[in-house]
Amino acid sequence: MLQALAADFSRVSGVSLDVLVDVRHRDLELPNCTIHQVDNALVERDFLTRLASTADWTIVVAPEFDDHLHSRCLAVERAGGRLLSPDSRLVALAADKHATAEHLSARGVAVAVGIALAAGESLPVDFEYPAVLKPRFGAGSQGICWIDGPGSLDRPIDCASRLERYMPGMAVSVAALCGPPNNEFTGIAPLVPCHQFVDRSGGFAFVGGSLPIEPEFAQRATRLATRAIATLPEPRGYLGVDLVLGEDPTGANDAVIEINPRMTTSYAGLRALARGNLAEAMMELAAGRWVELCWKAGSIQFQSSGGVQTGRDG
Repeated sequence: MLQALAADFSRVSGVSLDVLVDVRHRDLELPNCTIHQVDNALVERDFLTRLASTADWTIVVAPEFDDHLHSRCLAVERAGGRLLSPDSRLVALAADKHATAEHLSARGVAVAVGIALAAGESLPVDFEYPAVLKPRFGAGSQGICWIDGPGSLDRPIDCASRLERYMPGMAVSVAALCGPPNNEFTGIAPLVPCHQFVDRSGGFAFVGGSLPIEPEFAQRATRLATRAIATLPEPRGYLGVDLVLGEDPTGANDAVIEINPRMTTSYAGLRALARGNLAEAMMELAAGRWVELCWKAGSIQFQSSGGVQTGRDG
C-alpha cells in the first residue's frame, strides 16, 4: 500500500515526497522519494513533526489500535501541519468500533446490533447469537472471533470489546476521497465498491478483495457508505467503509460494520482500475476542487499483501 501510494504521488507534477520508513523495511522500492529511515519512536516523532510543519500535506498511515494513528495525527496538527487524511477528531471516533456504531445509529445509519463489553466481563446470556466479538480498538481483523453462544469463550474477555449480532450477506468495502463541501460538490467522492474476501477458518481474517461488484449491489453499497461518511466530522482524504449487503434487494438488511479512518488495502486494487491518478485526485478534492473519476473496463483482484491481478477488457 505504501509503495502504491508513494508511486502515485511521485507522478504528480511539482510534488516532492518525503517518506518515513522503518529500518526493518529497507527492501521497499520507493523511487523518486526522499527516504527517512526510522529506528526508534523518538526519531520517528522528530521526523514527523519537523517535516509536517513545512509540508503542504501530510498523510498518516498507521493502525488504529494502541493509539498509533490518533497520536500521530495529533502530532501533525500540533506541529502546524495539514493532514491529507482524516484528522484526530475523526480518527478518535472511528478508531472506537462501538462509539462509531452508536454515532451512526443515532443518525439513522443502519449498523449491526451490538453492545460494549469491558475487559474481564463474560458473554451475556440474553444476547441474540450467533455473534461476532471484536476489540473496540482494532485493525486488520485482529482479535475478531465467531461466537455461537454465551458458552463459546472459556475465559473472560481480555480487552474492551464490542459484541455484535452476526449479519449474513455480502461483505463489501467502499472507499471515498473527501474534501470540504461547496456549492457544486458534497465533499464526498465514493470510489468503486469492492468485494471483501474473509477467511473464517481461524476466526475472521481479511485476505483480499475484488472489484467491481454487480451494479445493483454497487448502488446500494455506495448509497449506504456515503450516508455514513456524511455523518462524520469534516472527512478529508481517503477513508473506507466496511459493510454487509443483506438478501433484501431494497437494502433493508444492509448495515455498516465499521469505518477505517486511513488508507486501506483496497487502494492497491482501486488504483489499478482507475484511469487517472487517485493520489492527485485526493489532493484536488481536499483543496475543494471537483475531480471526475473515471474507471477502466475489466476486473481486479487484490490480496491483503497488496498484490494485484488484473482482468481488464480495456
